[in-house]
Amino acid sequence: MSKKYHLFEVYGIELEYMLVYNNTFIAAPIVDELLSAKAGEQASDVENGAIAWSNELVAHVVELKTNGPSDNLDALSDLFHKNVLEINAILKPLQAHLLPTAAHPLLNPLRDTELWKHSYSEVYELYNRIFNCKGHGWSNVQSTHINLPFYDDKEFEKLHAAIRVILPLIPGLCASSPILEGKNTGFKDARLEYYKTNQKEIPELTGLVIPERVFTKVDYYATIFEPIKKAIKPHDTNNILDHHFLNSRGAIARFDRNAIEIRLVDIQESPKADMAICVLIIEVLKLLVNKKLAPIQQQKKWLKQELFNVLNPIIKDAENYHISNLDYLNLFLIHETVSVKNLWKHLYGLAKYQIHETHHESIETILNEGTLATRILKAVGTDFTEAKIKNVYSRLADCLQKNTVFLP
Repeated sequence: MSKKYHLFEVYGIELEYMLVYNNTFIAAPIVDELLSAKAGEQASDVENGAIAWSNELVAHVVELKTNGPSDNLDALSDLFHKNVLEINAILKPLQAHLLPTAAHPLLNPLRDTELWKHSYSEVYELYNRIFNCKGHGWSNVQSTHINLPFYDDKEFEKLHAAIRVILPLIPGLCASSPILEGKNTGFKDARLEYYKTNQKEIPELTGLVIPERVFTKVDYYATIFEPIKKAIKPHDTNNILDHHFLNSRGAIARFDRNAIEIRLVDIQESPKADMAICVLIIEVLKLLVNKKLAPIQQQKKWLKQELFNVLNPIIKDAENYHISNLDYLNLFLIHETVSVKNLWKHLYGLAKYQIHETHHESIETILNEGTLATRILKAVGTDFTEAKIKNVYSRLADCLQKNTVFLP
């Protein structure tokens, strides 16, 4: 068992990026070559000091993550950026580079999807057999994961309660996937629109995205893990799938490492923007946990369906959606209908004095100019030609290389 930490003592951050070829902009299924070039041998994980690199389900996505728990969120933007620069340098002779945002806007998943073929591949093959992973919901969903520790049931209760009520608001801060296959999907967060249904064959895995009202380890196993194990059993004849791995809710409890992982954050254009979003979400969670907003009994009473009803329209309209559920808004000390953008402005106002000034510019750009999805659509305008989309996303790749925030 890994060392246990108390609430907000340490953090784990994971960033997923797609690899694309320079000349064609098509997904480059060469993560194995990237990791081999770094490790000097075939590898699925590479430790690079404070950051580790690893493979994902598909061969064109690489994950960068904190190499163990980190107690300094403010240093991570530069650390991740250094690794981005190193990866792009390794990819240069392979005629490829990293592409940010949660979805490649021109990817054809049937044509461009290759599953990872090395270690752990039997798990991915089984997933592919059950769900057919050649779809946007599997091969075109790059996200940022935030891992937060809890020490015991008491801390789990506080953290899970707070995370559940903030989940619906997350796409209104970080939606970055408005375009698929060259078309405006009509969803600012098309990644989450796919996320809701990409495991529909076994609905127990994702549930309603918002986790159930469970606040102890025993209840979590009974309510979430046991139904998952039962549902997967007919498919997983060799017993190779782990219930922690299978649970696909928007926040998942990892009792194997005493942490909750938030999975609803679309990855942004640069680590600078990603870390600013992570810091803001974490500071609002602290306000909830530390009784600066609604009391815990009020947080705990929300049913998954009620929270999903807030989340669902925000997946579509992101920051522009107006929340009219006053009971929900009361959780954040707001007593009238408000747009998601203005709700986040209110929460930022409460948390700002706890947020390092290096993050202010990124957060304020998002709150004033809109989510990255909104800024992407503004930059594309009415011209959804391949040339125009490539031009805009090349600028986003440039933001990644320079660690800057995108303005249309």
